[in-house]
Amino acid sequence: MNRLYLFFVLLSVSVFTFAKGEDQLKPRLVVMTDIGDCDVEPDDMQSAIRLMAYADMFEIEAIMTTVGWNCDPYPEEWAQYLDKVVEAYGKDVHNLMARSKQKDFLSLDKENGKQTIGYWPSMEYVKSRCMAGSHKAGIGVIGKDNDSEGSEFLIKLADEDDERPIWVATWGSGNTLAQAIWKVKQTRTPEQLKTFLNKFRVYTITDQDMVYAMRMNRAYSSHQWMRREFKNDLKFIWDEGTWQLQCELGKQAWNRHQEMIQGHGELGKIYPNYKWGVEGDTPSFLYIMSNGLNDPEDPTQAGWAGCHKFGLCVDSLTYAWTSWQEPQKSITEGYKRRFYEAELNDFCARMQWANDGKGNTNPRVLIKNKFSLAPIHIKAKAGDSIPLSAVVSDEEKDSCSINWWVQPEASTYQGEVNVRNLSMGTAAISVDVPKDAKGKTIHVVCEVKDNGEIPLTSYARVILEVE
Repeated sequence: MNRLYLFFVLLSVSVFTFAKGEDQLKPRLVVMTDIGDCDVEPDDMQSAIRLMAYADMFEIEAIMTTVGWNCDPYPEEWAQYLDKVVEAYGKDVHNLMARSKQKDFLSLDKENGKQTIGYWPSMEYVKSRCMAGSHKAGIGVIGKDNDSEGSEFLIKLADEDDERPIWVATWGSGNTLAQAIWKVKQTRTPEQLKTFLNKFRVYTITDQDMVYAMRMNRAYSSHQWMRREFKNDLKFIWDEGTWQLQCELGKQAWNRHQEMIQGHGELGKIYPNYKWGVEGDTPSFLYIMSNGLNDPEDPTQAGWAGCHKFGLCVDSLTYAWTSWQEPQKSITEGYKRRFYEAELNDFCARMQWANDGKGNTNPRVLIKNKFSLAPIHIKAKAGDSIPLSAVVSDEEKDSCSINWWVQPEASTYQGEVNVRNLSMGTAAISVDVPKDAKGKTIHVVCEVKDNGEIPLTSYARVILEVE
């Protein structure tokens, strides 16, 4: 059959309760944004609005204002645009809470602890996490007179008793982190500095630690300093491609943004028209969002922000995880295009919740009777046939289609992998493990799409570890 409608098992627990019961902690996220005047810099405000529509998926540790291509120094009055986004979230959050059946907020003291996926934080919590970062650009300003509320807070976050890494999404400049690193280097032992660096993961949208006219002068930037001096201890993803495609695909789908996002809820009412492109900063947090598709610790796994390969950066000097060179550029763009419809539908559905307090929710995928937002690891033997089956539940009782596929770029086995019963709508498949795959991995993705008014997609990744 080309399409098979699945039998649905209705779960008796809500998304919020299930997430709490499974103790699925949110990923920790720090945003560094040059949000500002929408006649100059509208894309940061667009991305901030989308981030707030996903506040149940991230532990928003901090949102810091900083410099970018259009400002050095950062104009203090531009911070009002971040305030507007947070205040709009405060008006929409009770509608959004209905999505996970959340009735109340935790106390602010508990919100400052560890949050589970599905929990919508209060506006007061988010406001308390908005602050100023470094408001001047470049490696030249890093030093004893450049501490900021943001750089001091990064040190505090790293010192917390929390094993989760801290993802720093740089929509503008990342020199607030560079300043924190500099201070720790001056005040702590080399071993303590290493521990500090190991806490962070950086996803930077190009290099904006300078004004646009200087963008080719990579040595001016603190980003190059971080990649060069701490290459063995600081995981650095330099997005020099996915963000441009995010902008372009948004422009191509702008009519849908106008129809389904603008004007929906208080957040939608302030979602600005684009100037350069649409939501160029959004890949930085889509990359770490726990939707079952990819583990952000492995940049080779394709997700809503594409996938990346470790190699030489655009500066021809430093190394990082990136996708600016072929063939990786075409590979990551191919995945970005493949997932974009699902990504945009997901945002549209959340804005419907913001507006109406009701709407569609994502189907739930169980593999081997297990629900997991992280990849599921299964031991296999070379030459064996591994059966895989999916059980899908959908709260709205929508019908769902299912598709299985192998991601070769993330697999360490690079030969052909035969998947039997591989056709759209097949709930059960069998993966024939090649005889020469000993010691290798094979990545298999289960993709499930419902037929709701706004169709939503969910994923599960299975990693076969061949003994």
